[in-house]
Amino acid sequence: RSIYLGNRKNTSEVVRRFGSRKELLKQDLGGLDPEDWVRAEIAKMNEEEKQGEVFFSLSERKRIPKEEQRNFHIGHFFLAGLYHGLGLEKLSHNISAKHKFKYDLDAILSMLVYARILFPGSKRASVIDSKQLYGITPVEEHQVYRALDVLALHSDEIQAEIYKNSTKLIKRKTSILYYDCTNYFFEISSPRGLRQYGIAKDHKPKPLVQMGLFMDASGVPLAFSIHPGNVNEQTTLQPLEEKILKDFECSKFIVCTDAGLASTANRKYNTKGDRAFVTVQSVKKLKKYLEEWALSPEGWRLPDSEKIYTLYDLDEEKDKDKIFYKERWINENNLEQRLIVSYSLKYKEYKQSVRQGHVERALKAIGRREKGSKRVNPNDFRRFIGNVKYTEEGEVAEHTKLYLNEEQIEKEQMYDGFYAVCTNLEGDAKDIIRINKNRWQVESCFKVLKSEFRSRPVNLQKDDRIHAHFLSCFIALILFRILKLKLNHKGKIFTDEKLTDTLRAMEISYISKQGYVPHYTPDEKTDRLHDFVGFHTDTEIIRTSTLRKYLAQAKKLKFK
Repeated sequence: RSIYLGNRKNTSEVVRRFGSRKELLKQDLGGLDPEDWVRAEIAKMNEEEKQGEVFFSLSERKRIPKEEQRNFHIGHFFLAGLYHGLGLEKLSHNISAKHKFKYDLDAILSMLVYARILFPGSKRASVIDSKQLYGITPVEEHQVYRALDVLALHSDEIQAEIYKNSTKLIKRKTSILYYDCTNYFFEISSPRGLRQYGIAKDHKPKPLVQMGLFMDASGVPLAFSIHPGNVNEQTTLQPLEEKILKDFECSKFIVCTDAGLASTANRKYNTKGDRAFVTVQSVKKLKKYLEEWALSPEGWRLPDSEKIYTLYDLDEEKDKDKIFYKERWINENNLEQRLIVSYSLKYKEYKQSVRQGHVERALKAIGRREKGSKRVNPNDFRRFIGNVKYTEEGEVAEHTKLYLNEEQIEKEQMYDGFYAVCTNLEGDAKDIIRINKNRWQVESCFKVLKSEFRSRPVNLQKDDRIHAHFLSCFIALILFRILKLKLNHKGKIFTDEKLTDTLRAMEISYISKQGYVPHYTPDEKTDRLHDFVGFHTDTEIIRTSTLRKYLAQAKKLKFK
């Protein structure tokens, strides 16, 4: 058989040996002459090959040529259509035209995005691991670092263009926008540039960088910003929102945030134009008369009902899944807003369970002689550890006694089951509660970035490169979330973990001059990925020409 190797070169190989005429005469050929039987067999093989059958022989005496790569990854086949659909190839070429460099910016950006999803790690590791990606242009490590400087320079332009092009792939639900902040630590001994000491939720004594993230109601990121770790997170919302108003042509939306970002300035800012706000309100931080009203067992209602309930009369079983609420308009700091307080027996049970776990950890810490935390953090079990100094005679002195702070436990129990939001919206309270309920998705975005994509720790020094690192993570997150939306339908749900696991398992091996053999286990999840791209890579073997065609087809994927 003749094999085309490319570059106008051909070779030939033996597919099957039939033996000599003398050897064939010893076999049962069904009464046929050996030559006629061989011709019939060849005709049969040609017909089977047309049907996709492949015949080859392997030898244990023939060694694989040195440096010949046989293992490849094709997980990016299911991401390539979204990458090109977001216009990133064209955008990379446009940016390249504005600068004088010879490296391929598109090859570098696509590598960074695919590697972040498929095998996350450092930039150096990404360059090495990306060599596994079938059909991807190889890049040099020093070119990647230079490209990061350019990407950071065009970050706002890239974000705006991605949003515009994403509206062609999915319906963006921008009537409600969710905003939150998180921080990333750096393994350095002293602060520099963006990397500054700030309040870390995990209490790591490391310099931090903050990321602010806007997400739409479908769970797809919209825009992000990077700030020094010592910046008050409440001041990060308005600049990014102004960028959305200016560059994204979005002007009518509701901004939903948690309590940490709910400053009066931010609330007032989102009473302007066609904007509104829904924000979490800490019941503990309400003025005393409002807190007493919120915690009062009287005056509770259910959505779509005029009946008034008293919390003392609730049934632990029958009313467990119900959400009761009360509301009133208040005027605080010259801001007219609506305070809605909800109460749930299920939420009460959840808070009690979480606190019990913290109490158990506190008791173990007391046994180890661990001191309590000076900073009161609702997620730190050490808040339940009390310290008192004493002498053998009972007077205050230098000895320290640790104890379980029952007073702190009782204080927190008062708020079990209660949850409050403030808004300047009118309308049904259940709709306001539902808007806030979906706020978990922006927290889920951060979880994907930190856990699945391993976006931290960041091993970069220059501020621009740090920003570009998070830009590549942001783009990867958008691709990932859009793919998840495309796959999740008709009650079939892909979790973040299952989707990354499935994509990362898509490996193939090359068989010399024949094609590629899949090395993953086909299942319902891989079927959904293949249905999305319109071809299957789970056949027993894939010819080289077919695999090239699949990659080209993936890049030109059409979206409904």
